[in-house]
Amino acid sequence: MKFSDGYWMTREGYQALSPYEIHDVKAEQDSITVYATHRHLETRGNTLNEPLMTMEFSSPLPDVIRVKLYHHKGTLRKGPSSFPLLTSGNAPVVVDNNEAFVSLSSGDTTVTITKKHPVSITYTYKDKKLTSSGTRSTAYIKAEDGNHHFREQLSLSVGETVYGLGERFTSFVKNGQVVDIWNQDGGTASEQSYKNIPFYLTNRGYGVFVNHPELVSFEVGSEMVSKTQFSVQGECLEYFLIGGQSLKDVLQNYTSLTGKPALPPAWSYGLWLTTSFTTNYDEATVTSFVEGMAERDLPLAVFHFDCFWMKEYEWCNFEWDERVFPDPVGMLERLKAKGLKICVWINPYIAQRSALFDEGMEKGYLLKKQDGSVWQWDLWQYGMGIVDFTNPAACQWFKDKLSALMDMGVDSFKTDFGERIPTDVVYYDGSDPQQMHNYYTQLYNKVVFELLEEKRGKGEAALFARSATAGGQQFPVHWGGDCEATYESMAESLRGGLSLGLSGFGYWSHDIGGFEQSSPPDLYKRWVQFGLLSSHSRLHGSTSYRVPWLYDEEAVDVLRHFTKLKMRLMPYLFGKSVESSSRGIPLMRAMVLEFGDDPTCDYVDRQYMLGDNLLVAPIFNAEGEATYYLPQGTWTHFLTGERVQGGSWHKERYDYFNLPLFVRENSLIPIGKEENKPDYNYADGVMLQLFALQDGSVASASVPTMKGELQLSVKATRSGNQITVEAEGNNTEGWSLLLRGEYAISDVQNGQASAHEQGTLVVPASGFKSVVITL
Repeated sequence: MKFSDGYWMTREGYQALSPYEIHDVKAEQDSITVYATHRHLETRGNTLNEPLMTMEFSSPLPDVIRVKLYHHKGTLRKGPSSFPLLTSGNAPVVVDNNEAFVSLSSGDTTVTITKKHPVSITYTYKDKKLTSSGTRSTAYIKAEDGNHHFREQLSLSVGETVYGLGERFTSFVKNGQVVDIWNQDGGTASEQSYKNIPFYLTNRGYGVFVNHPELVSFEVGSEMVSKTQFSVQGECLEYFLIGGQSLKDVLQNYTSLTGKPALPPAWSYGLWLTTSFTTNYDEATVTSFVEGMAERDLPLAVFHFDCFWMKEYEWCNFEWDERVFPDPVGMLERLKAKGLKICVWINPYIAQRSALFDEGMEKGYLLKKQDGSVWQWDLWQYGMGIVDFTNPAACQWFKDKLSALMDMGVDSFKTDFGERIPTDVVYYDGSDPQQMHNYYTQLYNKVVFELLEEKRGKGEAALFARSATAGGQQFPVHWGGDCEATYESMAESLRGGLSLGLSGFGYWSHDIGGFEQSSPPDLYKRWVQFGLLSSHSRLHGSTSYRVPWLYDEEAVDVLRHFTKLKMRLMPYLFGKSVESSSRGIPLMRAMVLEFGDDPTCDYVDRQYMLGDNLLVAPIFNAEGEATYYLPQGTWTHFLTGERVQGGSWHKERYDYFNLPLFVRENSLIPIGKEENKPDYNYADGVMLQLFALQDGSVASASVPTMKGELQLSVKATRSGNQITVEAEGNNTEGWSLLLRGEYAISDVQNGQASAHEQGTLVVPASGFKSVVITL
């Protein structure tokens, strides 16, 4: 929201009250409180009829500075007044209070407030300035209409770029954008977002989390071009300045506050196939798809039933439409006998024709109007009401309905919607509707995720969720929403996923082939490449089926090729997913996250790192032309073995069975022996592929169990022309080492070497956990 009229003026109807000088400081062992006047106090009489700004600084975690700004502190804020944080109390800090300034240091991150005019708030990490708030930046904005606001403006340095703020499909770098944190069902082609997160980070090495679940308005270099501004309505503002040694550390600190992503079950990484949205289907149709995939040797892990598994006009009644599914239990048994997991579509809306509407209305489980009647509208479903998840009884009611489906054999739920939440409603617990608008999705997805964990156990819960807010990363997986079947939409989907990853979310998917319209075969095949080299992979559409043989026979071959490739990559992908869960960093990573010292990567948004070792550059045109950037170092094309020196842009043409898929130097990639399913013993017969290990460097890999526990750890160290490879863990038998691109070696100790089409294969001798290779 803009309050200024150019550089000098304030917009009509507003008055900005900013700190002019510090009147007093209260320094305690773990916090400081600063009282700032809005003018110079010439006499004691100036203290009359004048407001003060109260500024509190503390630290919940090392390298995290909490800032609370108040005008009238006693103003009531109904819940949820803030996001729940996964930490309590304060971290150890160092406070310095002297004549010129007061500072608070947490870890290596420090906030310093000058005492005399002009007052400034400066944040540093070690000796590096991160950002600051100077004259007229921090402000309480008084409005003539009584809707007062708090505003903060943090400086942007020359060349500083801003990322995150949720899953946003606009330009990847947010500089110059106006971003309102307000969940909306806007597709992937607008400035609206399903997943709004009031958190951003910059290439300067810090993040900012605004701890307000209601509307937060960001002006990212758009009102004041050298500042990132954020504002909220009310009498207070709370935000966290988050430092770290790297952007990965910043994300780790942020997710330590708001929650780490749960580790999705291994089966969820396989290929998902859906009925699509408005297509006609019954058990015969579904069976024909499943059998068609099997007949064509297309590994399938999950089958999803979209909306019309229930009767029209009755979403959601959580009952199978008996006209087309007369034997749902038997059908699910038959599908699961083929090794499939089952997902069904749901949302938190109850249509008036659903038998559950009367039940929910009678028991008070639906959102209400001010007069006590049920809030309803006809958008999406006729006369629909919305489940009130602030009511514990309503949560259990909703769980019970889903639990019955799980007893039939359902394994996962696509938790659609949760964005169109009205603000003219009354909640069971008295929550503020404005603050609940974004936060509603957190309660919705939490209820469903908890049920999956209760019924299937920890580590077996997987959603396919569309909406989210801060903290929603705890309930994976999320997908990008309604994209069009165009190359432009494919690119905007990637931008959204990369932005979401830089907002603390670990796992993300998208509709392969595009949701709206039907893609031509060319686009479908290119999207298959992208989709199978994403965290999670789902074939889904709106008005047409997405099975590959409806496109052409080559589409079948392309889908088989990349599905099997992903299955073989599972030891690597799942190992990196364990890291994503423990550290709070995404599996699909923007280039800036891995190469923060390379300024070229600041703006790169048409490629990404899959984990920290694989670079993927999807192809976004019908000509098969790829334009991509390789940072400094030696890169090896994973599929062809070609070695390329980085530090420049490349432009090449690729067929449908290939794309830029490069491995950075000093990488050890574990490749599994299974290509038909995602859930298997990753250490059994694993081949560790070593890429361009440089002298004096170390490459390592961790191979987990399907529960995320470490079972094999391998490290390769090079000194001169000698490479030492050591294995540790509970499963150190049966692994092999492939030296990619090395076709001639001099000697192997404790192992046997043989020629391989991609290099030299080394098999350790029985009983030995290490080998020494001389090149």
